[in-house]
Amino acid sequence: MKTTPLASQRINFGYQYRTLEAGRSIGLRFSARSLTVCSILAVVAVFGAVLTLGIGDYPLTPAQVIESLAGQGDDFHRLIVTQWRLPVAIAAIIFGALLGIGGAIFQSLTRNPLGSPDVIGFDAGSYTAVVITILVLGANQYWYIAAAALVGGLLTAVIVYLLSYRRGVQGFRLIIVGIGVSAMLGSINSYLITRADITDAMSVGFWAAGSLSRVGWDSLLPGIIGSIIILIGVTMLAPALRQLELGDDAALAQGVSASSARPLLLILGVATTALVTAAAGPIGFVALAAPQLARRLTRTPGVTVMAAAFMGAALLSLAQLLSLVIAQIYRPVPVGLITVSLGGLYLIWLLIRETRRSV
Repeated sequence: MKTTPLASQRINFGYQYRTLEAGRSIGLRFSARSLTVCSILAVVAVFGAVLTLGIGDYPLTPAQVIESLAGQGDDFHRLIVTQWRLPVAIAAIIFGALLGIGGAIFQSLTRNPLGSPDVIGFDAGSYTAVVITILVLGANQYWYIAAAALVGGLLTAVIVYLLSYRRGVQGFRLIIVGIGVSAMLGSINSYLITRADITDAMSVGFWAAGSLSRVGWDSLLPGIIGSIIILIGVTMLAPALRQLELGDDAALAQGVSASSARPLLLILGVATTALVTAAAGPIGFVALAAPQLARRLTRTPGVTVMAAAFMGAALLSLAQLLSLVIAQIYRPVPVGLITVSLGGLYLIWLLIRETRRSV
């Protein structure tokens, strides 16, 4: 049976895109609003990160934190702030921005609000590769884990892409196939963990929860370098990404080759989640929520990568702050569990909202 345009919109959960001309006009109209929203999100992200510098097993006052950042005050306070807590605070901002960028890329490519690396299964591929590297190969060094996360995510992306290809790749089919592949990879992870030594299994299990507490300068600096490279690549491919949001035919009409731009964007999107997974473990649902929340606040017709980056930074920074506050009241809770819990509620709301819209 022939699929009507209305049915196609329903399949895509109501994720609608306007024409290029409309997108340009609306983008100009709301450029000031987008700048304001991004500025506010940046302030929120930095403010949340600064608050985390004073929270921990050894609490510090704001004055002590400021003195430590300025290189003054007690030596022990400077050690706590600059060597232990500052890398974590910076990681919350950078990794959150990376997740927001990755989510924006895949939601644009799939033209679906559910098209994020954690839903499609790329996070699961990175995690499986890291589990194999740690439990089977016995390699715990950062660069081995980072390379495994990137290779695992890319292999999973290729597998999902090939399995969902049928006279082209539709976003809805890609997501469904990705969910199935993610479930299969989850069973492989469970098998490897149950067959591993109890100490290694506990280490991998804690790492899988997604925690920024293990991030230090040694693992943060590669993430910063990788973030700069990804940002440059996304900036260069941003025009092509905007065209691909309108569909392959519209992009081709504007002189953009989907066959050449899509693989590069796919690599950049996988690299965002791979860097985060290698340093902190899988942190879910930030990539899913950040682009959509940013789009609603900026009121733009499509996904804005930079706005998604600022939103991701704010979300992960606040989630890390909430994790530290809960640790002071109850017991330590990894930030990955915080994002999964809140992100699951957001996913339920998104599904209900988009389903009602498509009816």
